Amino acid sequence: MGLPENIDALLVKHDLTQEALARIAGVTPGSVTGWRKGSRPRKEAIARLCDYFNITEDDLVSDHYGLAAKEHGRYAVPSGAKLPAEPRPTYAPLLGRVHAGDACEPDVIDDRIPIPYEVREAHPRGYFLEVEGTCMSRVYPEGCHIYIDPAQQPRNGSVAVVSIDGADYVMRRLYNTGRTVVLSPDSWDDRYEDIVITGEDERTVEYVGTVVWFQPSEEME
Repeated sequence: MGLPENIDALLVKHDLTQEALARIAGVTPGSVTGWRKGSRPRKEAIARLCDYFNITEDDLVSDHYGLAAKEHGRYAVPSGAKLPAEPRPTYAPLLGRVHAGDACEPDVIDDRIPIPYEVREAHPRGYFLEVEGTCMSRVYPEGCHIYIDPAQQPRNGSVAVVSIDGADYVMRRLYNTGRTVVLSPDSWDDRYEDIVITGEDERTVEYVGTVVWFQPSEEME
C-alpha cells in the first residue's frame, strides 16, 4: 500500500474529488492522476498536502506507515513504540451489490463485513455494498466493498449510490445543479459516459447513500 493507495485513502477519507485535491496541492488534476498511477509528487506538493490535512509525509508515501495501511489495519508499529489498545471488533451488514456501470436491480446479500470501529461509530446507519463493474475503477475497483451512509448528504463531486426510477441502482460521482443531475464515471475505461437526468426527463433519481469508506477486494479473500 504505497502512494497510489494512500492518495485514494485521502480522497475517500475527506470525500474529495481529484480536482479538489489538485487545488489544495497546487498542481493540475492530471498530476493527481499520475500520483494514483505511481508517479512521485514534488516536495512542494507533499508539503502543501501535509500542512492542509495535518498529516506526515509517511502518511502519503509509505507502504507500511501510510494512510491506506492505517485505514485497513496493516499499519506496522515502529520498533520500540508502545502498542495501541486492541481495537474492538466491529462489523457492518453487507446488504447487496451495486453496479459501477449501467444501472441495474441490486442483488441482495446477507453477510457481515469487518470495519474499523471509528468508521462504524461515525456512520452508525451505514452498510456495505459489493461493487460490480468498472465505471468507478479509479477509486473503487470491481469486487471491493463500499461502505455507504444514507444519512450523509452528498456534495457535488461526492461518490454516491442512487436509485433510478425507484429500482435500478448505480454508483457514480454525483453533480446536482438544481434542475439537472449528472452521474459521472471515474474509470480507467473511457467508454463510460455521463448519465444526465434533467427536470424534463421522465426518469427519477433517489439518493441512497454517500460512500464514506471502502475495503479492497484482496482483504476479503
